[in-house]
Amino acid sequence: MQFEVFTLLPEVFPAYLDTSIIKRARERGLIQVNIHNIREYTHDKHHTTDDTPYGGGGGMVMKPEPVFEAIESVLGQETLPTSPEAKANVPVILLTPQGRVFNQRIAKELSQHKKIALLCGRYEGIDERIRENIITDEISIGDYVLTGGELPALILIDAVSRLLPEVLGDPTGAEDDSHAMGLLEYPHYTRPPEFRGWKVPEVLLSGDHGKIDKWRRQQALTRTFKKRPDMLEKAELTKEDKKFLDGLKNEER
Repeated sequence: MQFEVFTLLPEVFPAYLDTSIIKRARERGLIQVNIHNIREYTHDKHHTTDDTPYGGGGGMVMKPEPVFEAIESVLGQETLPTSPEAKANVPVILLTPQGRVFNQRIAKELSQHKKIALLCGRYEGIDERIRENIITDEISIGDYVLTGGELPALILIDAVSRLLPEVLGDPTGAEDDSHAMGLLEYPHYTRPPEFRGWKVPEVLLSGDHGKIDKWRRQQALTRTFKKRPDMLEKAELTKEDKKFLDGLKNEER
């Protein structure tokens, strides 16, 4: 999978992209991340990428010319219509607090594409003509404001990449993650079996995978019930799950 990232701060990315799982995925050719400095697509001696907003107000606004030229040059198109066909081909995503809030479902949706373009916003925002004529999707990582879209872009790259085949060492590693199965993930333990008097649950040492799977499912249900009960409204629950949750509700009462 290929990520094309358009930013005013390209120096932000290498430290994270050259580390751990993302680094190994890049080295193996499973993902490709190309960082494009929008300033390189300006034509004045000061490499100006922002200007004051029409109508007054504080802050600066990203200019349309270098953004259009950068994205069109890299994606090889003179125009990038915001049609359903364009969205299905190469999504051009603006990282912005105004976008749909990123979650595991969206990560899985984006992992189906072969190429994704990410535009990192800065300053007060972008010229609206960029949003109207070149952006096909807008994504937020939460209801708060950052100084730019670089961190959200890294989050999106990480979340999407780990869903791709062979990126994780365990082929099913992403399936049990929190949110991937609609619940928060069950607790994990490793050696030693006892630490400062705290023991690993006996069921995990039993070798009975049926009992282990049942325990993990119940722990995931319990953790979700206590920490994120809102998730249970959309989770796919079996009759056994619902019976177990009823027991938790009765205990709480």
